[in-house]
Amino acid sequence: MLDSKLFPLVAGIAAAVTISILAYLEAFTSAGLWLMAPFGASTVLVFGLPKSPLAQPKNVIFGHVLSALVGVVFVTYVGVEPWSLGAATGVAIALMLVTKTTHPPAGANPVLIMLTGQSWSFLLTPVAIGAVVIVAMGFLVNKLVHKS
Repeated sequence: MLDSKLFPLVAGIAAAVTISILAYLEAFTSAGLWLMAPFGASTVLVFGLPKSPLAQPKNVIFGHVLSALVGVVFVTYVGVEPWSLGAATGVAIALMLVTKTTHPPAGANPVLIMLTGQSWSFLLTPVAIGAVVIVAMGFLVNKLVHKS
């Protein structure tokens, strides 16, 4: 088991490496966006509180994808108004709770997507692929340093 005094350092390094990977992918590929602000908060949960139900792979991936889907649906079919920003956020939270995929950082996705006018491709990159990268790095770090 990892020494509890080293845990914050390892969590911080793991988060830094993960966000850096996504940033480098964005800088050096033409595949579009790989990074979005809510991923910073996701790394807090995945690396800082890895046993939390909110940090589990299902929650990270599906929480981000569901809430992002709500944002894209609203920006595409409803429009961006003060009331619709609130409604989209509420719908995203309700969907995550009903599907048991609650991931608090994903609650920001509808607002982010609506304020920046994102389209359907945003669901793949950065949302789905980025969430998978975070989960994969979390799995790797847990296997390497959190041995019981």
